[in-house]
Amino acid sequence: MPVAFLFPRRPRRTNVPRLKPRRESVAQVDRVDLAELTPELLPYLGQAAYVQLALFETLGHAVSVAPTAASKVAVSRVAALSLAKHHGLAAEIKRLGHEPGPTMAPFAARIDDYARITLGADWYEMLVTAYLTSGLLGDFQRQLASGLPADARARIIPLLSSDDGHALLIDELRSAIDANPRLASRLAVWGRRLVGDTLLIARSSLANVGHSRRDEARLEPVFTELIAAHTRRMDALGLTA
Repeated sequence: MPVAFLFPRRPRRTNVPRLKPRRESVAQVDRVDLAELTPELLPYLGQAAYVQLALFETLGHAVSVAPTAASKVAVSRVAALSLAKHHGLAAEIKRLGHEPGPTMAPFAARIDDYARITLGADWYEMLVTAYLTSGLLGDFQRQLASGLPADARARIIPLLSSDDGHALLIDELRSAIDANPRLASRLAVWGRRLVGDTLLIARSSLANVGHSRRDEARLEPVFTELIAAHTRRMDALGLTA
């Protein structure tokens, strides 16, 4: 586990990226099909596999600081599900004749930094991070997988769609909020802070996309849908997005 995970600090506040105002001509641009922006299979797998590994590390840290034995068991089950997805993606890398470590290496520094600043200051924030970021990135990676070669797509989408353990995290968090309603406002703020950095990690997965107003206009509906799903996850916790 990276040293940064052992010494969490309250991350800096991050703002959700906002798209620039569009002129009428730009507003007519069609929504992008994410399949057009899917990277080559190997880099897709490298980043997706490392995201799951980072999530496993976050959950592992949450297990180590969980307040009860029952909570440790519940969160460890979620960590195991994330690790299983990582192993499945690593197996896909090996299927291509490559090793997972070198394939993930180009993405490690950026994702490690993302994991560090989104870890959370305590157990409650860690669970919110695991629940919300895995949901948002999972949605995005499944959509992006639609542009992969058919044989790989047929294996990867079901793998990424398998049980994520969110029901266990929701139960833990709702129980904590019911026991201490004052947690709700703090966790709602934390949930909002996570969106910006998570969308940036998602965007970094895209191939052949720049930062022009046309690019941003085409991506805006995709990110709007991701944020809407994020809001529904917040609602499931009784938190205001």
